[in-house]
Amino acid sequence: MNIRKSILMRVYLAFGLMVFGALLVFGKLLHLQYVDGGEWRAMVDSLTIRERVIEAARGNIYSNDGSLLATSVPEYELRFDAMSIPEEANDVFNSKVDSLAVSLASFFKDKSARQYLAMLKGARQKKQRYTLIKRDVNHQELKELKKFPLFKVFKEGKKRYSSSLVAIRENKRILPFTNLAARTIGYKNTKGDTVRVGLEGAYGSYIDGRSGSQIMQRIAGGFWVPVNREVEVAPVDGSDIISTLDVNMQDMAQRALEKQLIASDADNGCVILMEVKTGEVRAIANFTRDSEGVFREKYNYAIAQGADPGSTFKLASYLALLDDKYVDLSSSVDIGNGTYKVPAHTIKDSHAPKKSVLTVLEAFEESSNVAIAKLVNTHYGSQPAKYTSKLHQFGLAQPLGLQIPGEVNPWVKTPESKTWSKLSLVQMAYGYELRLTPLQTLSLYNAVANDGKMIAPLFVKEIRHLGNTVQKFEARVVNKQIASSEAISKAKKMLEGVMTEGTGKRLSSPLYSSAGKTGTAQMNDGARGYGQRRYQSSFAGYFPAENPKYSIIVVIRNPRKGYYGGAIAGPVFKELADMVYANDMTLHGTLAARKVNTAGTKVPTTLSGSKEASTKVYNALGFTPTNLNSLLQRRDTSDKPVPFIETQIKEGVVPNVMGMGLTDAIFTMENAGFKTRVSGKGRVVNQSLLAGMNLKVGTPINLVLN
Repeated sequence: MNIRKSILMRVYLAFGLMVFGALLVFGKLLHLQYVDGGEWRAMVDSLTIRERVIEAARGNIYSNDGSLLATSVPEYELRFDAMSIPEEANDVFNSKVDSLAVSLASFFKDKSARQYLAMLKGARQKKQRYTLIKRDVNHQELKELKKFPLFKVFKEGKKRYSSSLVAIRENKRILPFTNLAARTIGYKNTKGDTVRVGLEGAYGSYIDGRSGSQIMQRIAGGFWVPVNREVEVAPVDGSDIISTLDVNMQDMAQRALEKQLIASDADNGCVILMEVKTGEVRAIANFTRDSEGVFREKYNYAIAQGADPGSTFKLASYLALLDDKYVDLSSSVDIGNGTYKVPAHTIKDSHAPKKSVLTVLEAFEESSNVAIAKLVNTHYGSQPAKYTSKLHQFGLAQPLGLQIPGEVNPWVKTPESKTWSKLSLVQMAYGYELRLTPLQTLSLYNAVANDGKMIAPLFVKEIRHLGNTVQKFEARVVNKQIASSEAISKAKKMLEGVMTEGTGKRLSSPLYSSAGKTGTAQMNDGARGYGQRRYQSSFAGYFPAENPKYSIIVVIRNPRKGYYGGAIAGPVFKELADMVYANDMTLHGTLAARKVNTAGTKVPTTLSGSKEASTKVYNALGFTPTNLNSLLQRRDTSDKPVPFIETQIKEGVVPNVMGMGLTDAIFTMENAGFKTRVSGKGRVVNQSLLAGMNLKVGTPINLVLN
């Protein structure tokens, strides 16, 4: 009996516990449903619904001549929504899917129509709404794809069906000229805004635009698809930047620099070309030798690498002496045998002097270290602060405040500096114990060329949005007058003397005048000091000397095949100046004054080509239109250069290019629609197809030059 009661008690207890547990579960469900339900529903929504940021198209960066330096190109990832047509309309889907497969196969040429059909039907059977079709599709391709069956909105009977194409846009940044001024153009760090490089970094707030947004929903497979195919908040594209760079000059600068870096077997180098009056930087090139021995734009040495400038800094020292009226160009300085002893050190010239006593002008032209060290020590030895104050007055101790990030602060020490020593004054005199970037040094030379006005280099001229000007930038004056007009005038004569009589004589041109200074400095190698015998070669100057328009600095570091500035950096200055002079017609404004006397002169013949171009040349040489009328009608079948014959170009008709130079011949043939194959050099002596023949556009023609 007791056993039976005990069993019943246990049964009742178990049943009670079960009921109690059920009530607890039911109560919890009610709590979740009506008390915490809103919170949990929100959490579920947050896991299945999110907002996708749609990046705005970044603004373009243009060169001074309107060429596109950087732009954003939209690219699309294409997905297929197999369920955009309801299941009850399978017949509609099936009636068009074959045509879509054929269209995709023909367009992309990466799969057969059968393969595409299997993929599309498979997605339909599995009810997939996000099947990948293609990545990296451009905008023009997308426009064509939207015309394909099922990819365009269409009507079937009374029903309207939406597109089954899902296009996800991304903006790809490209540089049309690839590595042209790449470091100056810069980039935006895609993982954040902590890295700011070049124009892209400095003007990111303008270029970036304003992002848009779109609501996305997570579906089976973890894919996110738009809830609404339309964008909820449209992005606002960024503003455009108009830079001061000139594409042609930039190309010239890079080619000249790279060629010399290879020839001298150097580690790295830079070149800057700037307009004197405006401070607008027309070209800035920086090359570093990589592990493969190829020179690439990896670091902006022009604005970010401070170093001892060496002899190019002598301009500042002489300018201080001239401005304080301690010396004149005709003042004498005794350099003895080319050595000068100072406490615990002997200063030596790189070459034995031709004579022991030089004028100040001769000392500068020959770049004598002894002369400038002796002059500075003589006049400022008891008052070194006056010398360093002069350098600060010139504006050399303050950063230029550039429009792009990365400028290194200059360092021009004073007697109060912790590192000041008995050697500091004489070392600074010829460009040591201080730190300047190439652009900071160029600004000094540019100021002298600009009659004493120092201006900050300019990289951006204008910001535009949708074609309208948002902001304009003009030259910012750093120092209205760095020195007296008299001192500036004498400094100019010294710089011109270098090119006519001194270390830059071999760099002068018979076509235009120039002014400048060579520089050679030992490179400080950190803790190892100057003992490694590594050099920095440089050249800074401007042209034309009588009315300066451009200033240039070239710096080449650690060349292994020579190291003197005139031999290593100087050729880059000359080559760039020559090319700029040849291409800038404003520098040829005095041509009329140099016209040849054509009276009684035989009219020169010209190869076949552009009548307009030939007429322009003849006019420039002083031949009158009367002369030209007979000239342009004349024919000559001898082996002499062919007189001018106006060439008529008609598409599909073989032109006569006999006697033309290579450029004119290719231009003429290509414009007539023919593919040109060339052999030999000189002028055209044979063409494989007779002039006047009517042939299919694209027909190849062989030209033989001799």
